[in-house]
Amino acid sequence: MVERVVKGKILRVLQGDITERDTEAIVNPANNYLRHEGGVAGAIVRKGGAIIQEESNKIGYVETGKAAITSAGTLKAKYVIHAVGPRWGEGEEREKLSSAVSNSLKLATQYNLRSISFPAISAGIFGVPKEIVSEVLLHTAYKFLKEEETTLEVVEFCLFDEDTYQKFVKVLESL
Repeated sequence: MVERVVKGKILRVLQGDITERDTEAIVNPANNYLRHEGGVAGAIVRKGGAIIQEESNKIGYVETGKAAITSAGTLKAKYVIHAVGPRWGEGEEREKLSSAVSNSLKLATQYNLRSISFPAISAGIFGVPKEIVSEVLLHTAYKFLKEEETTLEVVEFCLFDEDTYQKFVKVLESL
């Protein structure tokens, strides 16, 4: 685990299973229709229960770069923030990815949350290169903590595999 303090807030990178995190919110790298079938999204619903999918169905559609919130069922977290990142090749990937992160952080702040855990949004089946994902996600979170008023005290990135974790550590150490 590697941490950096930004204006009294903790920006953290760690390796692990995001479904096991006890932050107040975990972020789901969602698709536009909030159908949580595979990857991280599928794991979140399998561990947290059908209520997450049921609440997502009521929300329906979320634009790329936006975020929505549901309860977290039986997960340790209280909420799941569903952030819709871009697919590689659709254009403006960096901007859309940054928007998904900042909208998630704004939503967490609106709910007066103190902690949030992100995965590597868009780095899985959406195909955005991990180097780009690590750079955009960390720079966006760093800028948010530095410039915005927020209730968040901890913003972390929980990466499942060693390769992705190392890419995030390298970016965090360069900030």
